[in-house]
Amino acid sequence: MSRVITVGGAQMGPIARADSRKAVVDRMLALLDTAHARGCDLVVFPELALTTFFPRWWMESQNEVDSFFESEMPGPDTQPLFDRAREYGIGFYLGYAEKTVEDGETHRYNTSILVDKDSNIVGRYRKVHLPGHAEHEPERPWQHLEKGYFEVGNLGFPVWRTMGGVMGMCLCNDRRWPETFRVMGMQGVEMVMLGYNTPAANAVGPEPFHVRMMHNHITMQAGAYQNGTWVVGVAKAGPEEGCDLMGGSVIVAPSGEIVAQAHTLGDELIVAECDLDECTFNKTTIFNFEAHRRPEHYKIITEQVGAVPPPEE
Repeated sequence: MSRVITVGGAQMGPIARADSRKAVVDRMLALLDTAHARGCDLVVFPELALTTFFPRWWMESQNEVDSFFESEMPGPDTQPLFDRAREYGIGFYLGYAEKTVEDGETHRYNTSILVDKDSNIVGRYRKVHLPGHAEHEPERPWQHLEKGYFEVGNLGFPVWRTMGGVMGMCLCNDRRWPETFRVMGMQGVEMVMLGYNTPAANAVGPEPFHVRMMHNHITMQAGAYQNGTWVVGVAKAGPEEGCDLMGGSVIVAPSGEIVAQAHTLGDELIVAECDLDECTFNKTTIFNFEAHRRPEHYKIITEQVGAVPPPEE
């Protein structure tokens, strides 16, 4: 008996710095309406879906930075999204900037949540692989201040058994690190959802667009194939406040094949019927971890951070 989840990847076009949460949520509601019309069970929105990609700017005022964060979820501006999803019986993944108090201290994370068909938050992930830099670098055409505005996630890479399968989450730069997928793969993940905001150009050096897009897709395809999982990668896309975002949202099968791909740089819903039972072949053959992994030879991965070549003779 197959376990089919109809998944919608809700790519979003540019969000201006001055756009209100209501204006953005209205766009998300329109995508949710389309997803309902197309029979989706689950919708994946991008990273930092409620605002422009604000780490692009150096801001000296913490209050100004905090204006892009959510201190509750759902809050007044996002409650309509939860209400509409509950009405339709659709689960969703949402990326946003989270401001929270833990043990009496304020923390800020680049976060995603997984919401089930009853609009209950069943999973939370905080971005582990923060790219960019922490201090102002005025020589850049735009900033990438994730290391300055967010803390490294403190939840690891958990998975959740919900909506008929084993679900996992990550965010943007996480997709470039094979450890992301493998840690979830070791927990039997069957669908990895990830939102991203990736510039079409590299701010610090020449890198052709087609190469950047290849890297975008190949990391997700490799993660899917090597761990026998579906991967749903959903972008913010198009010219956003002077920075072109690459788009290229995809749904990838456990075989590593792209089965749905966005063809615009705007608000667009891509849809695929994802049979979670298709994960079984890879998980029980070439990537049967129990039969073939040799962790005694992998210790360097967790014991060492940077690469250390052998000494010169």
